[in-house]
Amino acid sequence: MTINDWTDDRLTRAAIASLLGYGANEVLGLAARLGPASAWQLLRSSEEAIEGQLKLPGLGRPPGTSGQAFKAWAASINPDQVASRTEAEGFRFIIPGDDEWPSAIDDLAGCEMGRLGGLPVGLWVAGPGHLVHWCQDAVAMVGSRSATRYGEAVAMNMASALAGEPDVVPWTVVSGGAFGIDAASHRGALLTGGRTIAVFANGLDLYYPPGNTALIKMIKEQGLAVSELPPGAHPTKHGFLARNRIIAALASGVVVVEAGLRSGARNTVSWAAAMGRVVMAVPGPVTSAMSETPHRLIRDGEATLIACADDVRALLQPIGQSPELPFTGAPRPGDELSGDESVVREALPARRGITLNEVALASGVPIQRCIESLRRLAGRGYAVVDEAGRWCAYRQFMEKS
Repeated sequence: MTINDWTDDRLTRAAIASLLGYGANEVLGLAARLGPASAWQLLRSSEEAIEGQLKLPGLGRPPGTSGQAFKAWAASINPDQVASRTEAEGFRFIIPGDDEWPSAIDDLAGCEMGRLGGLPVGLWVAGPGHLVHWCQDAVAMVGSRSATRYGEAVAMNMASALAGEPDVVPWTVVSGGAFGIDAASHRGALLTGGRTIAVFANGLDLYYPPGNTALIKMIKEQGLAVSELPPGAHPTKHGFLARNRIIAALASGVVVVEAGLRSGARNTVSWAAAMGRVVMAVPGPVTSAMSETPHRLIRDGEATLIACADDVRALLQPIGQSPELPFTGAPRPGDELSGDESVVREALPARRGITLNEVALASGVPIQRCIESLRRLAGRGYAVVDEAGRWCAYRQFMEKS
């Protein structure tokens, strides 16, 4: 019994993904336009037909720029062998229409940057989790591979709180399995027994980076590992950039914890913004180079400043379901006031008295309501009136404020 139902459509999609699966928009666009079967037939047909249908992408293809070289590369792929290797590794190859195919990934259709982008023809998945269920409440956490201790601590603590804090809806933490912020985010989620998804730029049978082998094994055992590249595929620069679009697509929002000016996290933010995802950033020391991207995103209005897991929930959960953020700072006299009383108190000067008419004018509250509010404020010790009928704020409370 096999894990996958290897229909002709699934075999064809696995073959196209093996040919150029890492987000080459010309090939993926061809599959979307013609359908996988017709696209695969074309890619294995005459050199003239290939050259007439798409500009040959310069992304990882074999030497040569002719249709002949491209045709030879396609001819070297055996879909049955790809299927056999997938089964031997115990991976799932999911495609649109499967119950594990998340609708969120469909937002990648037509989403392109440069020569990358487009909807994957399929995804290889490993691990006990269910991709659709885990993507319903998911947040991506990304950042520098050369993270500081501060950044790793923030990422781990935030991921732990999001994935496993008691008495709140758990969130799935999505990241890229790399060193630094990625690894800290995955570890934070796993530490509490929470859910985490790692999206890789290589085949799931490879462990990259090798220094994260133990972590990647844990993710496969307890979480989910995802890739649009077949078993045996090695990582490339373009593969990492294309991988970022899947990280962004699987989550409702993206958190940038630490990232230098040229960090790949900036690329993930661009994909997220293109798909309408919420972008968040954690501020860091102004003296740290790892704070440059988060600070620029916040400064330019591309990201919302966050400091904790509750900030993330407040931004991502539906209206009415977001947690009430705690009041920051010690309570001050007058914080409990509301309505006319609050407005009138703010209009009262601290060191000189003003007439009733001046209070009404400064507060915008009608005279009769202003009189009632002043009486209540005086009864509670927030206002005082002198013998000439002039009102001011009671200095004792103003000094405490």
